[in-house]
Amino acid sequence: MTEQCDQNCSSCASTCSSAQGESAPQAPVDNKAKLNEYSSVKKVIGIVSGKGGVGKSLVTSMMAARMRRGGYETAILDADLTGPSIPKAFGVKERAKGSDNGLFPVVTQQGTRLMSINLLLENESDPVVWRGPIIASTVTQFWTDVLWSDVDFMFIDMPPGTGDVALTVFQSLPVDAIIVVTSPQELVSMIVEKAVKMARMMNIPILGLIENMAYFKCPDCDSEHEIFGKSKLEEIAEGYGLDILARIPLDTRIATACDKGLIEFFTVDWLDQVAERLEKSLEEKDMKTSSATLGGKGKKIIAVAAENKKVTEHFGHCEHFVVFEAQDGQITGEKIYENPGHKPGFLPNYLHDLGVNVIIAGGMGGGAVDIFNEKGIEVIVGATGEAKDAVNAYLIGELESTGSVCHEHQHEEDGSC
Repeated sequence: MTEQCDQNCSSCASTCSSAQGESAPQAPVDNKAKLNEYSSVKKVIGIVSGKGGVGKSLVTSMMAARMRRGGYETAILDADLTGPSIPKAFGVKERAKGSDNGLFPVVTQQGTRLMSINLLLENESDPVVWRGPIIASTVTQFWTDVLWSDVDFMFIDMPPGTGDVALTVFQSLPVDAIIVVTSPQELVSMIVEKAVKMARMMNIPILGLIENMAYFKCPDCDSEHEIFGKSKLEEIAEGYGLDILARIPLDTRIATACDKGLIEFFTVDWLDQVAERLEKSLEEKDMKTSSATLGGKGKKIIAVAAENKKVTEHFGHCEHFVVFEAQDGQITGEKIYENPGHKPGFLPNYLHDLGVNVIIAGGMGGGAVDIFNEKGIEVIVGATGEAKDAVNAYLIGELESTGSVCHEHQHEEDGSC
C-alpha cells in the first residue's frame, strides 16, 4: 500500500503508483538471469523436497545418469551450497577451472557436466558459512558464469525447504518443471505439501512425485516391507492432482554406489517412466526450436482448440489442441496434444513453449487474449468446423478473427473459458 511505501523501489516487488505512475502501462518484465553466451540448455528440471534427508540429491544424480545413458547431454547445477553431495556421488575430486569467458564444469566419467561449490573450495570438507543472499547470488552465477556448452537436460539439486535459494531459482532461472522428492513418514508428507504449494504460487509446473525409501524388498522371500509405515503418497498425489512418477526402495546397493562415487554406473529401471516423460517434453520443446530455425518468414506453428479435431467454442476447456506446422502457406505437419489442464494463466504459456505463433478457437476470455498478445501470438476467435479446414482457410487469408471474446467464465483469473 502507498502509505507503507519506503520509496525504495529496488527492494519491492510491487507495481505501485509510486514506482510507475497511476497511468503507466503494466508491461511484463523478464527477470530471468541470462545464460552464458557460450551455453545452450534446452530443459531445466528442479529436484526439490520439503526437508533434508529424503534423497533429493540421490534422485538428481540418478536422473542425470539415466538421461545420459539414453544418449542425452546432461548437467547438474548443485544449488544445495551448504550441503553439496553431488560430486561425491559421481566420484569427482578435481577442482573446476576457468577462463576469461567463464567457469568450466567438471565432467564425470560418463559425460555429465557438474558445477558444485565443492568443486571450487580448496578443501571439499570446508563449510560454507554464508548468509542467504550470498548463497542465492552464487547459485545464479552457476547459471550465468558457467560454460555449460550444449545441454539437453539440466537438473538443479535444490536445497531443502522453501527459502532464499528456492525463491531465487524459481524467479531467476527458466525452470521448465520440478520433481518433488518425498519419503513415507507422515511428517515429511506434510512438509512436501509446502513445497507443492510454493511451486504453484510461483507458477512452476510440477512433473510429479518420487518417493524414496518407499519399501524394503527382502532378498530371501522377495516380499516388500514398508519400514517407515504406510505411505501417504497416494493421498497427497490425489489431493493435489499430481502423478506418482516412481517409488525407490531401500537398497544397500544405492549407498555403496554413492560411497564409491559410482552412481552413474548403477543401473535400475525405477526411473524409466520419468525418463519417458522428460523425453516427450524435450520433443515438444524441439518443436518450438524448429519453428525458429527452419522456416523463415513462411514458417507457422498453429494451434487449434478442438474436440474430436473440430474447433471448439471454449478455448480453456477444449479436449485437445491440434498443432499444425505450415511452411509457405502449406500444412507440413500435424500433432495432437491433450489439454494439460485449465489453470489460470497456464495454457497460454504452455502453447507458447510449444512454439505456437497462432491460436485458433471458437471463443476465448479477454485475459487469455491479453497473455497471447504479450507473447506475440496471433489470436483468431470465432472459428468453426474442422480444425484442418480452419487452418487452411487461415493460410489463404480467408479466416479472420471476429474479435469476439467469450464472457461465460470471466470470473476466472485468466479469462480463458
